Amino acid sequence: MRAEVGSRAELPHHAEVVVIGGGIVGASIAYHLAEAGVTDVVVIERGQVASGSSGKPIGGLRAQFSDPLNIALGARSLQTYARFQSSMGIDISMERVGYLFLLREQADLARFERSVAIQNDMGVSSRMISAAEAQRLCPYVRGESLLGAAFSPDDGHARPPAAAQGFLHAAQVRGVRVFEQTLVVDIRTDGARNIREVQTNRGAVRTSTVIVAAGAWSKSLGAMVGVDLAVEPLRRQLVLTRPLTPTPPRIPFTIDFATSLYFHNCDDGFLLGMSDPTQEYGFHTHYSDEWLPAFNDAARACAPELVDLPIERGWAGLYEMTPDCNALIGQSDSVGRLLYAAGFSGHGFLQAPAVGEVIRDLYLGVPPFVDVTPLSADRFDGSPVRRELNVV
Repeated sequence: MRAEVGSRAELPHHAEVVVIGGGIVGASIAYHLAEAGVTDVVVIERGQVASGSSGKPIGGLRAQFSDPLNIALGARSLQTYARFQSSMGIDISMERVGYLFLLREQADLARFERSVAIQNDMGVSSRMISAAEAQRLCPYVRGESLLGAAFSPDDGHARPPAAAQGFLHAAQVRGVRVFEQTLVVDIRTDGARNIREVQTNRGAVRTSTVIVAAGAWSKSLGAMVGVDLAVEPLRRQLVLTRPLTPTPPRIPFTIDFATSLYFHNCDDGFLLGMSDPTQEYGFHTHYSDEWLPAFNDAARACAPELVDLPIERGWAGLYEMTPDCNALIGQSDSVGRLLYAAGFSGHGFLQAPAVGEVIRDLYLGVPPFVDVTPLSADRFDGSPVRRELNVV
């Protein structure tokens, strides 16, 4: 189901809240606000809803992180996605096949042992397993250089575009208005630095609250009001194989942590991906296959049956990176009623439901279920920061 949008309708002159960004994070925020009774909400999207990073064919869902705050956000979101079809009436093709991190370096093994201990203390059913058990869970894995693995059976993957559409449709039923092909050109404040108006290429909307949830484009929006949202766009690419014969068995979302190579089922084939350490920051969204030789080299070491599989199509999108690979979630201390949720560094889909709850509560002035103060955009002031280690 595609959410109905007002790409040609006239923008309203006023809204209680303007959410900038129609991806999964903005969609979740709009839904949670509307569910709480804040229905005079306008969502502004520069392109089409769920067409940025949320357009990824399949997105991972996990609570396997090193930082307790990320664990809490991931675990809470998993609960929402697990009941998404029954509560929203939308099938997001969620498969709880688990996440399997392959560990081939002693230092990584030790780090994951510490992370799993934290996860277990927080109720996450992850565990360290042997190389032999990793091979049993994923028969494509070769264990000659494998020291062990970390596995959580409750993790998995689903379809981000379907989830974004589901949130937006439910929000619209409650009165939220969504506008595509609408570019924000300025955010205006008064002399006391309070939000007053959002100007777009299609007109202006008077408002006292702006929520920036524009993914890789969030930095430029913050700059309009002098707020530094330390987000940089970084291209990530993946491919979908052709249907394979015989049909592959269902396997966990499997990641070779040393190289970031990952793979999992996608219909009757596989989705294959890996980060490119030579990729420079920038709005590069065209697909190219120069990373595939490095993927094949990595696959030869951990899953040789993946080498040179027949490719059906490729995909390129943007990670929204921060210096410590943690999100920016909070509200500005210098600009009145400017809230933000951006910089998820590849984890926006899996944290979006919980983030929608948090931003709703910050707007309403009630304590969120988890303290997100450490994720303030002001944290990059030279003080030590907590870097998320389990980044893919």
